[in-house]
Amino acid sequence: MTALLVASTGGHLAELHDLAPRLGLGARRWVTFDSVQSRSLLAGEDVVYVPPVSSRDVAGVVRDMAVAQRMFRAERYEHVISTGAAVAMAFFVPAAAAGIRCTYIESATRTDGPSLTGRLAARLRRVGLYTQCPSWAGGAWHYGGSIFDAFEAEALTEPPPVRKVVVTLGTHERFTFPRLLTRLVGLLPPEWDILWQVGSTVIDKMPAGARREVPAAEMRQAMAEADVVISHAGVGSALAAMQAGKRAIYVPRRKAYGEHVDDHQVAMARELEGRKLVVAREVGGLTLADLETAAGWSIRATLGVTPFLLSPPGRRPARRFPSRAA
Repeated sequence: MTALLVASTGGHLAELHDLAPRLGLGARRWVTFDSVQSRSLLAGEDVVYVPPVSSRDVAGVVRDMAVAQRMFRAERYEHVISTGAAVAMAFFVPAAAAGIRCTYIESATRTDGPSLTGRLAARLRRVGLYTQCPSWAGGAWHYGGSIFDAFEAEALTEPPPVRKVVVTLGTHERFTFPRLLTRLVGLLPPEWDILWQVGSTVIDKMPAGARREVPAAEMRQAMAEADVVISHAGVGSALAAMQAGKRAIYVPRRKAYGEHVDDHQVAMARELEGRKLVVAREVGGLTLADLETAAGWSIRATLGVTPFLLSPPGRRPARRFPSRAA
């Protein structure tokens, strides 16, 4: 039978795509949203595209739940695995009711407790729960390793001069990052070669050649050729930079400015800087010297990363966590 891999586009899909080879799966089918990223990242894969579901989008969850029910009636699946976000519940609810094994792997961005989706998944029977952060594992939540275990930083003996930069602000429809884009337009020399992926962000003085979204293959190539990558503190962007061998400048969005639903990107930036995998900076403190610092490092794949082992499903009382947004 087939395993169903379910994730929203963006960081959730990037994480699940990176984890998939470590899950020991046989036949698999993907469920996600139709986007430039998913078309590029999942080229050649068996994919079902469903209507997008945003955070706290109850109507969207119900709509995609109807798709899930049709799929479960038409074909048998042995396992549903998701890294979130809301689309996970659209498939977990009917899957659990049908007796299909479900696994929820919390995003690596959640360093101090589960997201809203994670807490909702914990209420369902037959859902195995996994965190990528060992500090809050316990109860029903198991530590299964982290996507970032696959990388380590190494200082370069001869850092390149910075002349070629990739800027990626994420592609979330709802959340923009004008503070960072404004800062970079004023900071980066106009003669530099810069690829701008700005998503939905719009400012008065847009940089020349700014693009809403760049296909994954093109972005990978651009990052590999860049001297420096500058990114919002999203997990998908971090993974892409690491895979390209870059220690990115990593700038977290802030809830206070309406840039995200909470400050989990701040915690994510702190976690990855602790691993020396990024150079974490706030918008107002970003300087050209930071770019030179980042260019002085490379990221390489570690050897012997262990599989992300999924134990048989079982229910134990979950720990209680403070309320957090998805």
